[in-house]
Amino acid sequence: MKTFELKGELREAIGKKATKAFRKEDKIPAIIYGGESKEAVHFTVTNSDVRKLIYTPEIFLVNLTVGSNSYKAILKDIQFHPVTDAVLHLDFLQVFDSKPIVIDVPVVLDGLAEGVKAGGKLSLDLRKLKVKAMYDKVPEKLHIDVTGLALGKSVQVGELSFDNLELLNAKNAVVCRVQLTRAARGLAAKNNG
Repeated sequence: MKTFELKGELREAIGKKATKAFRKEDKIPAIIYGGESKEAVHFTVTNSDVRKLIYTPEIFLVNLTVGSNSYKAILKDIQFHPVTDAVLHLDFLQVFDSKPIVIDVPVVLDGLAEGVKAGGKLSLDLRKLKVKAMYDKVPEKLHIDVTGLALGKSVQVGELSFDNLELLNAKNAVVCRVQLTRAARGLAAKNNG
């Protein structure tokens, strides 16, 4: 997992009025929770500082410095404005070496499926899988080999297993499939007829 350095300013004022004032200054209100004290830490970050953290499919371990305290965290949730898509709020989860985390990891399909060679179309139904693991064991991407995937077949979550990871999606959820196309149907009918 890649690391991302981020500095935040502690905020004393919490509430709608204070939040509006921060946003006018091009700052994003944020919170980090999950620490041993059970107290959430409220802080602000600038838009330019978090742009490379937010607008990427990659997962980062964030080395967060707020005031004089340092935290290891992951970005847990982002709230966007429904119309302007401006970032309204960020939620960070503090991570520890002894506690597993739950996070969505992007899926990458490797290889050329047999069904695609036969005229089918490969589709990725789940772009991310929810996994539970220690933060240092979470991969940047989950690679799934599809070379043996035949026409009309699919890969379900229950068929997958990765070292040091527990998959939390429904076992019967389809990750990817090779669908029969019209061209492939026509070819099959022509060969059979």
